Amino acid sequence: MKKRLVRSKTDRQISGVCSGLAQYFDLDPTVVRLIFVVATLLGGPGLVIYIVLAIVMPEEGSESAVVEKPKRDDIE
Repeated sequence: MKKRLVRSKTDRQISGVCSGLAQYFDLDPTVVRLIFVVATLLGGPGLVIYIVLAIVMPEEGSESAVVEKPKRDDIE
């Protein structure tokens, strides 16, 4: 099964972006959250990146997050 970058539905504080990134990179969600907080407080683009990811990343279990394998009769 392929890894997909999706927002988490279960382990979320605001929109599930940090949990989704943590699952994808096999990290603790708290570490990812701290990285975003530090990046924001130090004048970096942490908040802007978070907002963009919240808009762009599909939510776990949504149709856009599911990739179906092509059926054999569809392939020519």
